[in-house]
Amino acid sequence: MERHVLVVFPHPDDEAFGVAGTILSHTEAGTPVTYICLTLGEMGRNMGRPLIANRETLPEIRKKELDEACRLLGIKDLRRFGLRDKTVEFTDQEKIINHILEVINEVNPSLIITFYPGYAVHPDHDATGAAVVQAVLRLNKEQRPKIHAIAFSEGSEAIIGSPDVINDVSAFAERKIAVLEAHESQTANFIPALKKGYAQKEEAAIERLTKESFWTYPISDEDV
Repeated sequence: MERHVLVVFPHPDDEAFGVAGTILSHTEAGTPVTYICLTLGEMGRNMGRPLIANRETLPEIRKKELDEACRLLGIKDLRRFGLRDKTVEFTDQEKIINHILEVINEVNPSLIITFYPGYAVHPDHDATGAAVVQAVLRLNKEQRPKIHAIAFSEGSEAIIGSPDVINDVSAFAERKIAVLEAHESQTANFIPALKKGYAQKEEAAIERLTKESFWTYPISDEDV
């Protein structure tokens, strides 16, 4: 059992896709989870189906969606950093690193979940993972938590190998669907097909909802 889990992602809904079952496994076990969400996701591609938002109203809608997702996940400590969506890589990196480090020092996590820098497709994902790594490197070696990182860019396994942490989250599959549904503005276009596929025991849907994979990030002082 972990002492405290810190989740660090840039967008509302990042916690829902490949991590919701793992988060639920921690909160159900009584492990406190803190979630840092760097942006409001105001540049999200989707506006719901049927439309429930426009570019001006989307940030407030996504704030409410994230609140509901955190409630469903049992996350009681949500930290919004308020950065602008799609600009994390252009924001003062020292400020981001120091802000993350402040939270690490406060909650003292034994595990951090974030994106694997360079292998997470979106520039915001990569920049977030990189900031987390730099924050952890500023701790004394004996104080550094593990980092379980998500990588999903094409060909990533050929470079960084296969994931060394594969969590069976079958027990939380239906609750994971509910967390995804909470992010209605972004997920309404594919949730019906996902639910149907899961009900019909389609391999892709079952894989998506019952298995979550991570790489233990190799922290090295050479990364500084």
